Amino acid sequence: MTSFDDFTLNDAITRALAQEKYLAPTPIQAQTIPAVMSGRDVIGIAQTGTGKTAAFAVPILHRLAADPRPPVRKSCRVLVLGPTRELSRQILDSFRTYARYLRFGAALAIGGVSMSVQVRALLNGVDILVATPGRLLDLVKSNALRLGEVECLVLDEADRMLDMGFIHDVRKIVAELPIQRQTLMFSATMPRAIAELARHMQRDPIKVAVAPAASTVELVEQRVIRVDRSAKPAILIDVLLYLHAYEGVSEARQSIGR
Repeated sequence: MTSFDDFTLNDAITRALAQEKYLAPTPIQAQTIPAVMSGRDVIGIAQTGTGKTAAFAVPILHRLAADPRPPVRKSCRVLVLGPTRELSRQILDSFRTYARYLRFGAALAIGGVSMSVQVRALLNGVDILVATPGRLLDLVKSNALRLGEVECLVLDEADRMLDMGFIHDVRKIVAELPIQRQTLMFSATMPRAIAELARHMQRDPIKVAVAPAASTVELVEQRVIRVDRSAKPAILIDVLLYLHAYEGVSEARQSIGR
C-alpha cells in the first residue's frame, strides 16, 4: 500500500487523514490496517513513533462507521487498554482526530480523575473506551461498566504493562469479555509472558513486525538491581540522586575542558 486511498476507507476518515497530512502509510500501518479491517486478530511488534496508533484506530473507526448502532448503557463496543494515563489520553486524542467527521461516542477512564465524572460519561454507553487497567476494574466492580458488549479489544504497549505489573489486571479484564471478539495486541518487545498472554487472548493472529523483537538501543547500558518491593522507592531515589550528581560532574569537566 502506497497511499491511504488504497485501503478504500470510509470517506470521512480519508478526509480527516488528508487534513492531517497523512499521505503514505508507515510499514506498521500498511500491514495492519487491511488485517484489522478484515476482522483478524493482530500481534504488532513496533516501537513508539512508528504510527501504530493509527494502525489500529483507523480501521477500527472504519468498521464502526460501516456498522453504526446505538451503544448499550454502561458499555462500550471498543476497549483500548494503555499502561499510562498519558498514553491513554494520546490514544483518545488520535481517535478523535481521525473521526472528526464521524459521529461516535468516546470516553477516557484513567486514575487521577474523579471516577464520578467517568461513571456519568459511561451511563448511556460509548463506542470507544480508552482506559488504564486499574481504573477500568474499579468501574467494573462498581457496576458502572459492563464488558459484555465489547467487539474489539486493543492492548497497547503490552510489554510496558508487564513491567508495571498490570498483566494480572489485564487477565481479569479479558475474563469479563465476550469470547467472540477481535483482539489486537501491540508491543515493542515480545517477552515470554506477553507471548503467553497473546496465546490465550487471540485466535490465529496475524503477526506484524516492523522492528526486531526484544531489541534495545546499543549505546544504552543496562543494569539490574534486585531489591525487595518495599525498598524500591528508596533505591530509586538513591539512583536518581547519583545520576543527578554524575551529570553535574560531567558538565563541570566539560566546562574545564573548554
